[in-house]
Amino acid sequence: MAAPSMAAALAASLPAPTAAPAPAAPVYEAIPASMAKVIDIEAEISLQVVQLDGMVVSKILKHSRDATSGTVHGLLLGLDLDGTLEVSNSFALPHHVSDEDEKSAKSSARYQASMLRSLREVQADDSVVGFYQAINLGAFFNQSLVEIQALHQDKLRHGGIVVVHDVSLTARGNASFRAFRLTSAFLDAYKKSNFSTTSLVNHRLTFSAILEEIPLQVRVNPLLGSFLSTLTKSSPSTLPEASPDAARTSVVPPAFAALDLRASGLTRNLEQIIETVDSYRNEEGNVAFLQRQIARERAKAENYMAKRKEENLARAAQDLAPLPEEDVTRLFKIPPEPSRLESMLLLGQIDAYAKSLEGTASSSLLKMYGVR
Repeated sequence: MAAPSMAAALAASLPAPTAAPAPAAPVYEAIPASMAKVIDIEAEISLQVVQLDGMVVSKILKHSRDATSGTVHGLLLGLDLDGTLEVSNSFALPHHVSDEDEKSAKSSARYQASMLRSLREVQADDSVVGFYQAINLGAFFNQSLVEIQALHQDKLRHGGIVVVHDVSLTARGNASFRAFRLTSAFLDAYKKSNFSTTSLVNHRLTFSAILEEIPLQVRVNPLLGSFLSTLTKSSPSTLPEASPDAARTSVVPPAFAALDLRASGLTRNLEQIIETVDSYRNEEGNVAFLQRQIARERAKAENYMAKRKEENLARAAQDLAPLPEEDVTRLFKIPPEPSRLESMLLLGQIDAYAKSLEGTASSSLLKMYGVR
């Protein structure tokens, strides 16, 4: 009981605390007109460039290399500062086998909230500015990417961005990172859920007008660059009788993927093009079937209206009251015009595979010419 009594005695000996004065209300000054373009509070300065931190690049590369599934995606964190989107951190999102399952979606949402809360507790960047996704052979047009990016552009400041990383180019020694966002014309059609032929013509939409590319820069910390240079620098081997290949060693050995003459990339590219062309033909067949159904139902409705008109003319000649006009849409179930969004996305995939094939073939021809 000595310790509590001592504490009580010390507390009693201290002077009574005085009431703190109420804080004055803060006074905000208007931003001068000359500074309006520097301090972008209302996000009026359009996004001009995306700046990826070197650590973010390393994280995406590692996630793409270590992933066991074909789906590699995660969130990008950073700050939108006066036209420059600075991406300073990222974290991977778990992949669920059944992404359509509601339980998997809730689990992913809880994981995101937990990660953002943990980053906030350690005073790290926790502001979501977009997401990243690994792709193969340059093809990234799909429904999932469009839906996520449309949601981000509706909720995030300046709309956020999607960074796509081409794994196939990285395997050949050329890391590829590109930043995109949806165009305003596509977003307008997407919000109306109208991708009919008329809507595509009015919005001037093609597969090349779905996304717009934003210039991307990679910012590397000088300290990190120096550290990587020490890892790649070779040093003499400590072995007394080392072979010529092991005479000099380095922590990160040089990669010779750029000198690989195998044509596996060409074969895979051609297979993907054939598969996507088949998918496009199937989609166009489905659209044509639906259009024939619409034409049949419309023809039935038009015949019914023409017959009713003739009956009314005959009744008018007999001085009889005309039959009431009925709602054709209730009598005939005319299906809505099919969406052409999937066809556009498949065309975008074919175009991406074709460009990847062109780049792979040209580099392979140069290598073979050099070897010859």
